[in-house]
Amino acid sequence: MKQIKMTFILFVLLLSSAQLSAQNSEVLEKDLTGYLFAYFGSGQNGEAIRFAISLDGYNYYALNDNKPVLDSKQISSAGGLRDPHILRAEDGKTFYMVATDMMASKGWDSNRAMVLMKSTDLVNWSSHVINIQQKYAGQEELKRVWAPQTIYEKETGKYIVYWSMKHGDGPDIIYYAYANSDFTDLETEPKQLFFPKDGKPCIDGDIIHYQDSLYYMFYKTEGHGDGVKLAVSPSLTSGKWEEKEGYKQQTRESVEGSSIFKLNNSDTYILMYDVYRRKEFHFTKSEDLENFTPIDHEISMNFKPRHGSVVSVTNADLRRLILKWGKPEGLSQLNLLFHPS
Repeated sequence: MKQIKMTFILFVLLLSSAQLSAQNSEVLEKDLTGYLFAYFGSGQNGEAIRFAISLDGYNYYALNDNKPVLDSKQISSAGGLRDPHILRAEDGKTFYMVATDMMASKGWDSNRAMVLMKSTDLVNWSSHVINIQQKYAGQEELKRVWAPQTIYEKETGKYIVYWSMKHGDGPDIIYYAYANSDFTDLETEPKQLFFPKDGKPCIDGDIIHYQDSLYYMFYKTEGHGDGVKLAVSPSLTSGKWEEKEGYKQQTRESVEGSSIFKLNNSDTYILMYDVYRRKEFHFTKSEDLENFTPIDHEISMNFKPRHGSVVSVTNADLRRLILKWGKPEGLSQLNLLFHPS
């Protein structure tokens, strides 16, 4: 019976894929039917990228039995990958993923690089290591390069990669540079994107373009409060960020690695973060990106993620992932695949 269900699932996904390819390459929101969660894990061999899928944004199932989907030792310089961030490009068919090139066992000030990855099917990825210290002059005192992310800048039609860096005894500051057209390198010098007015360290920046008008950046106050704060700006690179009061996490525990995403065909946003000292991952929801309600009791996962990100996917995307990695254990109800609750 299960085999019959699986065959039918793949048939319908194949049909959906054919229909989608006949449409414009731009993916419309109505075409988005699920979610892909990219994350890394804990313990030995944990610093590698893993994937999970969800049909409703609340219930997640690990692909490939929660084993890595990419070989960190082959595509990184340090031997490990952390903090993966995945973005669907404006053409609707390309995906960009970036990650920290690092192994924590070598020390928190040991890494100088990030990895840029690109795919058109979420299965096969090209990759390039970008060592900031080697690439740019004046980086002799660079200690670490953490948590890169990518966002599209409509004003320039380019993709910005942003990340935090620490030099010498100075604080962690969020910088940015423009990626080249084929996403194999950075083509501009790093410039400061954001630094809090209080002059204290900030890491794990995560930016979303809200209602096509403002950029909302969630970031971690590193080493002082260890929570998630919010800054808002009409422009990514103007430096005109309005820092909002208070913390956005809905816990008194230390958190990091926040990531925001919008539920498909909805006005609801999900803010998730790594409660790292307790080895937990918490979820909250919001309609306005400023007031958040805990929804941990509504979330289920058959894995324990660390810092990661979620991107919306289509039936065609889900089909490719399932064909490559198999149907995840626990995802057996056919109705859930096409009628998310």
